[in-house]
Amino acid sequence: MFDGFQRVVTEIDGVPIHAVHGGSGPPVLLLHGFPQTHAMWHVIGPELARDHTVVAPDLRGYGDSGRPASGEDHAGYSFRAMAADQVGLMRALGHEEFAVVAHDRGARVAHRTALDHPAAVTRAALLDILPTTHVYDHVTQAVATAYYHWFFFIQPADLPERLIAADPVGYLHSLLGGWGSGLDAFAPEALAEYERCFADPDARHAMLEDYRAGASIDLEHDRADAGRRVTAPLLALWGSRSVVGASPIDPLEVWRGYGEDVRGATVDAGHFLVEEQPGATLAALRTFLRP
Repeated sequence: MFDGFQRVVTEIDGVPIHAVHGGSGPPVLLLHGFPQTHAMWHVIGPELARDHTVVAPDLRGYGDSGRPASGEDHAGYSFRAMAADQVGLMRALGHEEFAVVAHDRGARVAHRTALDHPAAVTRAALLDILPTTHVYDHVTQAVATAYYHWFFFIQPADLPERLIAADPVGYLHSLLGGWGSGLDAFAPEALAEYERCFADPDARHAMLEDYRAGASIDLEHDRADAGRRVTAPLLALWGSRSVVGASPIDPLEVWRGYGEDVRGATVDAGHFLVEEQPGATLAALRTFLRP
């Protein structure tokens, strides 16, 4: 995967961030979500690299990036900390300004990056999420059922860790095969990479710390910023068969409350639209990223 790309490990404030980068042209940062790594961009990344400089890192705690201590308030895995990682990485690679395309947890990092570092983010595509505060403030039985992991993962360590350890790969497959996408949406080499990383107990703990931060310090940050909008152009893209797509709430209407210039579209896919429908996803992204 990522033939012709370079692999780098860059230490940002003491945390090693692993990434691949390649191509030439306007820079675009690709951020993955849970329970994946940068490998989720193995089709779209090289295609975008035809006319962009593409950087695809592993978020802290994921893949081959560092797994710092989280702290009692889980701040070590806050979206604010992850956003600072990505701005630092891009600057280290020579990119003061960049577009960001992000999925799932990575899209929450991108949202925070656009708020905390507005001068750095030229445009942001957020794939298959609704804002974190909106989700927590509008929990229904349907949302709690579909997003049960949000409430399971935030239980105190190490209860979720021990339960998942009983069959980590089997549990990983249940996650990837859910939310409207089947397990056959994933290329064997990408699935093998997700399995390799999820087999690491330290990686699984770090991923859960991401969710614990999301239900605590991240909400504090978001509520302190209530009313602030992303100033960069924002694209909301979601799968028609995902939890977001199946919701009676219009995702585009929701995001227009969080950004000044918001557009949106749906893709005939489940949650993992990047790998399930790479062609349609790429087409929407190319249109959005076009100067």
